[in-house]
Amino acid sequence: MEREPEKYIHDHSSPEDPVLEDLYRQTYLRFVNPNMVSGHLQGILLEMISRMIKPASILEIGTFTGYSAICLAKGLVPGGLLITIDSNDELNEFAHSYFLRAGLESKIIQVTGRLQDVIKSIDNEFDLVFIDGDKREYIEYYRLVIDKVRPRGFLIADNVLFGGKVLDEDTTDPKARGINAFTEMIIRQTNIGNLILPVRDGLMLIRKL
Repeated sequence: MEREPEKYIHDHSSPEDPVLEDLYRQTYLRFVNPNMVSGHLQGILLEMISRMIKPASILEIGTFTGYSAICLAKGLVPGGLLITIDSNDELNEFAHSYFLRAGLESKIIQVTGRLQDVIKSIDNEFDLVFIDGDKREYIEYYRLVIDKVRPRGFLIADNVLFGGKVLDEDTTDPKARGINAFTEMIIRQTNIGNLILPVRDGLMLIRKL
């Protein structure tokens, strides 16, 4: 049964885009680990953040089925582009079909591969970066992209609470340990500001100074 506060939040937030609602449903019907999809409330938040920033260029690390890419791309300025990277080429066609349905296919570029292998071929400065790839590699992602983020630009890292496992200092889960190492590294940086929001599985907002 849905908890009352969560139901209240859903009932008093903007309704889910029908395209995203179908994308979410089909993700759960057709794919392994469907819980990786952003979903309604997190999707609205990502869209709101993007619309506030008004980015001309967005980088997304981890496409999955395309839900978050659609939400973020809605905030792009005219002529803006979102580059989304994923190592799993089996999901490309599915995600692209929803980019088409959302009317955003001209604003979203799909790249197949690991960020570590393709980043050198991406010569862009980004207003916003969304990190949602392999949790064990967040530190590496950050170090590879931070110099490509414009001053006063933003990064968002997903799953930084990782189901509460980050609270267990003795956890042996390699993904939780990767997130812990990432958040500890972030808090030591002097050229950024950051905040963790307890939305869904935890979103860390990072602002480059």
